Amino acid sequence: MTSTEAVLVGVDGCKAGWIAVRRTFGMAPSVGVFATFTALLASLPVDAVIAVDMPIGLPGFSGKGGRGPEALVRPLLGARQSSVFSIPSRAALYADTNGFTTIEAWYAAHVRASAVALTTSDPPRGVSIQAFGIFAKIREIDAVLIARPDLRSRVFESHPEVAFCRLNGDQAMQLPKKIKGSINPAGMAERKALLCRLGYDKGFLDQPPPRGAAADDFLDAAAMTLIAGRIVDGEARPFPDPPGRDSFGIPVAIWA
Repeated sequence: MTSTEAVLVGVDGCKAGWIAVRRTFGMAPSVGVFATFTALLASLPVDAVIAVDMPIGLPGFSGKGGRGPEALVRPLLGARQSSVFSIPSRAALYADTNGFTTIEAWYAAHVRASAVALTTSDPPRGVSIQAFGIFAKIREIDAVLIARPDLRSRVFESHPEVAFCRLNGDQAMQLPKKIKGSINPAGMAERKALLCRLGYDKGFLDQPPPRGAAADDFLDAAAMTLIAGRIVDGEARPFPDPPGRDSFGIPVAIWA
């Protein structure tokens, strides 16, 4: 199968769940938001190839820089390397799986997760607030891939800044997408121009993102779709190569 025969899907987490950009050769791309990863999968053909901006495969013990893939891709990114979060152990990810109704409960859960992370890492390392913010989504994909081993050959982890770098001839983006938490229009324009050079219509990328997703989520998902195509065509590279495996046999690598 090649990228001209496959349904290619790029996915990013967003406020309302998951934003997905879908491309099929000869057809205009489409974008949608799904409340759960399971709902997204249910909307796709069984042979769709998916690249998702979310860590996949969790370590029993976390080393310097995270699971391993994070430390391998950061040197590619220069000033953008802080966008790659270190992912702690599976035990830390599952230290507190409750829903949080107050900010106090959320911070208390972060403290508990950090305490577990400290005892399952060398050198000992807690959990950043940014990484903790995506724990629920990491667990969501983890549960799906544990329950459905068949998906492991078509759901791949990627990372937007690594993707943009690789798609840009191994040159990291010059400008940040966000500055102090707010969208940076110049950084967005830089990435949008690259996506247009690689085949996207500017009108598609200029549309407002679907309700529940932000403009940067939309561009990241669009980049993920291109990585799905690179994976199908054998052009993508996993970091590490070959990928590792976690205790459930789930591959551990960032593809780009």
